[in-house]
Amino acid sequence: MGTDNRKGALYAIFTASLWGFMAIILKIITSELPPLTVVWFRFAIAFVVLGLWTLIFRKADFRIFLRPPFLLFLTAIFLALNYLGFIAGIMYVSPSSSQVFIQIAPVSFALSGIIIFREHVNWKHIAGFILVLLGIGLFYSEQLQELAAGGEHFTRGMLLVLGGGLSWAVFATLQKSLLSRISPNQLNLFIYGACALALAPLVKFVHLQGMAPAHWYLLIYLGLNTVLAYGSLAIAIKLTEATRVSVIITLNPIITFITMAILSKFEVSWIAPETFSLLSLFGALTVLGGAILVISAGWKR
Repeated sequence: MGTDNRKGALYAIFTASLWGFMAIILKIITSELPPLTVVWFRFAIAFVVLGLWTLIFRKADFRIFLRPPFLLFLTAIFLALNYLGFIAGIMYVSPSSSQVFIQIAPVSFALSGIIIFREHVNWKHIAGFILVLLGIGLFYSEQLQELAAGGEHFTRGMLLVLGGGLSWAVFATLQKSLLSRISPNQLNLFIYGACALALAPLVKFVHLQGMAPAHWYLLIYLGLNTVLAYGSLAIAIKLTEATRVSVIITLNPIITFITMAILSKFEVSWIAPETFSLLSLFGALTVLGGAILVISAGWKR
């Protein structure tokens, strides 16, 4: 592995580590704030932090706002849809469930690499996609009794998360194309600013009044997480293959599962505990295994 590939892998590992805790924090914060408010705050904080850094070290990057490419607008739209879909879905499903369904994102990104970037398709791709679908079916089967009793929330949450995942795949594909023309810093700076500006009229800032300090800390963390995770992701995609990045970030649910298992063991009061049957665990592992198989199979052209 060359120097650039090694650096790209390290940046992708850092992104996956940050995203491993994201679902849990979003589950906590959405019990206090509407999803739209949280999404806007993430973009706003990210833009302020990255904007200050750019103002000090790379003022020329602000020129991207003068004549932004049309694809950059589309990239911003699909990232915003990803944020909204995932956070809205997580209101109805558990953090671990959301991490299973969001795996449609890196798998779809790998598929776009095969179609758009002409990567070779072999039996591993086909087997991997079958495993992903089978795993989601196994995991989802545990909810059939709840659905029969009128629990449609799980289905709604699943569809929202899947929609958010597909939006991320489109975002990542467009990002890969744009990074050959503009820098990662310019791309993220424009996306954060454009999304924060577009969503601001829809936000009800009254929800922020009287909020507990702990929730303010979580919001600030989400904003900083956005800057660091997507900054690292953009650099990783620029330095190494999209398939290599995808297979690394596919592993971030492992962090979520372990963290939720620990929290459930200690019976904390600020997030609902999760229990997993053997069938659910097998389904989740099948999804992850299928995703890894699909993405790793795309390393050779």
